[in-house]
Amino acid sequence: MARKSFSEVATELRQLIDDGAFQRFERLPPSRKLAEDMGVARNTLRDAFYQLEKEGLLKTRAGSGTYVTAVEQERVPAAVEDATPLELIDARFALEPHICRLCVLHGRREDFELLEILCQTMEGAVDNPVAFAEADTAFHRALSASTRNNLLIWLIGQINTVRSLDEWTRMRHLTLDEQIIRHYNAQHREVLNALRSREPERAAVKMKEHLETARHSLMRAAEA
Repeated sequence: MARKSFSEVATELRQLIDDGAFQRFERLPPSRKLAEDMGVARNTLRDAFYQLEKEGLLKTRAGSGTYVTAVEQERVPAAVEDATPLELIDARFALEPHICRLCVLHGRREDFELLEILCQTMEGAVDNPVAFAEADTAFHRALSASTRNNLLIWLIGQINTVRSLDEWTRMRHLTLDEQIIRHYNAQHREVLNALRSREPERAAVKMKEHLETARHSLMRAAEA
């Protein structure tokens, strides 16, 4: 059996929190037991915790444990539930280039370290569209988290909700082949390189190019 990546573990934990298996303010089981229950190494669980802390879902307190900090899941708004994949891309066009600019202004070393880990995860998933899509979603979540702007973080969270809906899943199966994943990986890497070199406008341009590629891919799939 293939080992789970930390982004897959983060996805499982996120779903458990959303489903109410872990309640707000509840302390998670000790990491040794939780890692054993999930069938993963403790360092993989640690990286998953780190990702979810960046998203505001968990908080680790030294000497005490890791606690759920997420608010109770709200009903998915109709505008989100009824959104098409193309509407998702258009909404991201309006937000994510500027999120890149804010990442340059407010991003910290740990933000860039997480983005690097997620880039490497995506680069290792060229033959696994599901794993790639999970890491891709996490990459864009991490970008929004780096802004320290709670409203933007919430908005991107709402937009990303579309990715879990049936229509998006169907389009993902139609569009994500090895060639397009490699193309997306190169674009993600260009975005991260621009962020690291503190070039906000180049990062914004590279993000626009990435989203334009995704939009063309979706349009071709919709017309097929």
